[in-house]
Amino acid sequence: MEKGKIKAAGICGILLILAAAVFSTDTMTDTTRQKERDNLIDRTIVNRGVTDSAVVAAMRSVPRHRFVPESYRGQAYMDYPLPIGEGQTISQPYIVALMTDLARISPYSKVLEIGTGSGYQAAVLAEIADSVFTIEIICKLADRAEAILDTLGYENIYVRCGDGYRGWPEHAPFDAIIVTAAPDHIPEPLIEQLAPGGRLVIPVGDYLQELKVVTKTEDDEKVEDIIPVRFVPMTGEAQDK
Repeated sequence: MEKGKIKAAGICGILLILAAAVFSTDTMTDTTRQKERDNLIDRTIVNRGVTDSAVVAAMRSVPRHRFVPESYRGQAYMDYPLPIGEGQTISQPYIVALMTDLARISPYSKVLEIGTGSGYQAAVLAEIADSVFTIEIICKLADRAEAILDTLGYENIYVRCGDGYRGWPEHAPFDAIIVTAAPDHIPEPLIEQLAPGGRLVIPVGDYLQELKVVTKTEDDEKVEDIIPVRFVPMTGEAQDK
């Protein structure tokens, strides 16, 4: 499955819309949600050092509550992960902001995300970047995220269901790659798909994980350790290595 600017059709399209509706129905006003979101950004993101204006604006713009199940809607603007089904979670807002900041994205960037999940991180990236290509190994999550992103009007996000270990070579090179699941090593195919000067932001490890930034140079790669983190493990080919 590979789709961008999804236009649902027939029974399949109706099912996707209904699935998205479970995640997007909200009885609170946009003004109230915006206040909650602004409080979160000010309290736990800007105050912790993420001050890039484009990243902060993206975090203020994307409605996180639209990407979580209705039963968790009241916790959408707390700074912790939330379940989204299929044993997966939507990431902590601070970590989403931090990873976006570390990727150093510009309005001209082409970005690859490995691990679409809810679609929230892809939406934040799409507020800044020219285009976002995102891969999710669980097709049910990919379909649901795609439907939500389409409902919200994102036209620069392209979703694929598949194993992200080998990236998306037909659209490489990428100016930045963000991985939202943890392999036990840095996948070489992702480094190969970085443009010169591009940055790969990735959690690495088993139980103990470290968020790393890999910067590609003409001759080598520079690897920096950032902070300890806890992500779901990367599955698929990464699990077999």
